[in-house]
This record gives sequence, C-alpha cells and structure tokens, in this order.
Amino acid sequence: MTEKSDPNPNNSAISNMQSLMLEIARALVDDPEAVHVDASDAEGSTVLRLRVAPNDIGKVIGKQGRTARCLRTILGAASMKHRHRFSLDIIEAEGDKAAHVE
Repeated sequence: MTEKSDPNPNNSAISNMQSLMLEIARALVDDPEAVHVDASDAEGSTVLRLRVAPNDIGKVIGKQGRTARCLRTILGAASMKHRHRFSLDIIEAEGDKAAHVE
C-alpha cells in the first residue's frame, strides 16, 4: 500500500496540531462548541490561536497558568515528530483579548 505524500508536509503537521489542541481544549471546557483553533505562520514557526468562550478562559489557563503551560508542553512534545516549531496563544472568543501565560 502506498501513502499519498502531502506536497507541503507542514500542512499535515499544522492540521494534526490543530486537531490535537482542539480535542484537548474541548475536553476541558463547559462549552466545547465555542472552541476554535486557528493557525498562522510566523518566521519558521506556526502560532496556534486557541479561542474559547469567555467563561471557559480560566479552565484552559488554570491556576497560575499551569494548564496553559501543560498544553504548551504537549504541543512542543508532539511537534518534535514533525520537526516544526509551534506556539500557543489562548484568546477569548468574543472579546478577542489575548491571554498570554508564560
């Protein structure tokens, strides 16, 4: 059996990482339908923007940013397979306020 190769291997990597973050975030929040993950390229890496409902922002950030830090750790570990750097921004869906937690 032969596999079809993607003309741009980063497209499948980006799609995989978007799906991963989407599934994890939906498991954490009360309103899974409001969760969206967008991707944009930035100087050799890809930024994933995780949008959640305003009442769920605390659930994906966690106390002292622990959940957000764990999400970024999982993203980093999974991205090693694709040899492509990813970063994660967490954004409120309605207000578009970025919640950057280091």
